[in-house]
Amino acid sequence: MKKDYPRPQFKRPNWTNLNGTWQFAFDDADRGLQEKWYENFPKAMRIEVPFAYQSKASGIHNREDHRILWYHRTFDLPEQIASYRYILNIGAIDYRADIFINGEHVRTNEGGHVSFTEDVTHLLSFSAKNTITLRICDDMHDIEIPRGKQYWKEESESIFYTRTSGIWQTIWLESVPATYIKRTKYIPDIQSNSIKIGYYIENMTGPAELETTIMFEDEIIASTTVAIHGDYHEAVHYLGKANDQDKNRFWTPETPHLYQVRFYLKTPQGTDTVESYFGMRKISVENGNVMLNNRPYYLRLVLDQGYYPESLLTSPDDAAIIQDIELTKTMGFNGVRKHQKIEEERYLYHADRLGLLVWEEMPSAYKFSSKTMRNLLDEWQRVIRRDFNHPSIIAWVPMNESWGVPNLLNSPREVHFLEAMYHLTKALDDTRMVISNDGWEHGTTDLLTIHDYAAEEDVLRKRYANLDTILKSLPGNRLLLNKGFNYNKQPILITEFGGICFKQSHQENGWGYSTARSPEDFLERLEAVFKPLYASPHVQGICYTQLTDVEQETNGLLTYERTPKVPLENIRAIVLSNQ
Repeated sequence: MKKDYPRPQFKRPNWTNLNGTWQFAFDDADRGLQEKWYENFPKAMRIEVPFAYQSKASGIHNREDHRILWYHRTFDLPEQIASYRYILNIGAIDYRADIFINGEHVRTNEGGHVSFTEDVTHLLSFSAKNTITLRICDDMHDIEIPRGKQYWKEESESIFYTRTSGIWQTIWLESVPATYIKRTKYIPDIQSNSIKIGYYIENMTGPAELETTIMFEDEIIASTTVAIHGDYHEAVHYLGKANDQDKNRFWTPETPHLYQVRFYLKTPQGTDTVESYFGMRKISVENGNVMLNNRPYYLRLVLDQGYYPESLLTSPDDAAIIQDIELTKTMGFNGVRKHQKIEEERYLYHADRLGLLVWEEMPSAYKFSSKTMRNLLDEWQRVIRRDFNHPSIIAWVPMNESWGVPNLLNSPREVHFLEAMYHLTKALDDTRMVISNDGWEHGTTDLLTIHDYAAEEDVLRKRYANLDTILKSLPGNRLLLNKGFNYNKQPILITEFGGICFKQSHQENGWGYSTARSPEDFLERLEAVFKPLYASPHVQGICYTQLTDVEQETNGLLTYERTPKVPLENIRAIVLSNQ
């Protein structure tokens, strides 16, 4: 059972964890609504939430196709506080969910990768047990919904893995006063050493007092109390003398400094208390260089798919998250490209506090249609809004390898959609880099990124020694830039390469983009793909494929169980050889 508060960057003291053992049923005949299972749940299996039924951790471990799922459990509430509201929070459910409280329909939600909330106060009982019931539809054959690496067949193969259906992130209740802070938005300015905070207030019915206290290592840096009268308030808080080198508290992977924040929203009905944090960090592209806090910064990333042997897309616990981040940093990488996955907020919290750069990438659909566009546009906006405040996130990747837009060369409509995703992302967040279509067939983009699995050192050295040769290359036998788009001196990064298969003694099957036969061979091959990229005067960052093996893919630096295939210090020496 995952027990930790699931949203550490916006934490309240009064909450009830609804993870644990639930009743669970497949509804292959789709009888549940007609028979009102939300009122009288049938005899059922048991499942451990928040683990998908396909995973071992769920206690079911069934990988067959079951389109409709039902979940049910009872829960008690603490003593009711007069005028307080009770908010149901759901980390992520894949894909379409209908939620019922005590037999009453609460809402329908579509989107398998991002959180949502609902005020359920009016449906709760404080004198008897409450029930929560979910009907979930996840159609494995629907390739117009954002699927990421979840396969539409029962058995994994190629680059696709076991599906994650139903609840796969934490569900919890929290109590708030009638008027409360729904969310905040942080915009740091390292030039003036200030933080702009936007406060979004829910159920504002009269004047309220808002107190903000900002601390750094238990020292109060700023404290303000203001009266507010509307549902949005904005304030700039200065954090001391700008650019004071003796007190450089900027956030970097090497020095992940975080400011702690406490908010108190006081009204006659009660005080909403929230604990939070932020980092002072700027990411930018200037004169063709990637800049972190106004200084050139070489990105050494590793592709991280975020799958686990026992629990698939859901991390088993915080220890597993921390282990992945610490192993990544120990090998010399300063960031990850979270491939085709929107991570849970506890992962981003640990990336913030431990110092790991994150590229956040939208899981792809695999057919272009009006439905696909609607699904991607809706969920991607929710992703950006939820994760905007994390200093670890430096780049948004709305599309990957033309998945979901397979005919960019011949379909102006697909090009318009690709452009729309880029410009929408920049409109929602102009403080980060946006990669329009990672790998090839770029439109408007902040970085020119290339996927190249060539294994020969001399081939890579020739290809990346000359800018003209780079721009004429055909990664994946695709154009680097869509027709009508020109290279505008964006930083060039190789964001997939390597993928060297090295099976361990217990692995009979598996694949990669090239194959090593021994630890020594593996290290030689690893050096052969890193050296020419580091030697190129035009390549400003890399992302190695990949952190771990995943199911049938055995091209990780670590096994699926997170065991290093060769000594970590040897990998680190290669990864850091350009310093």
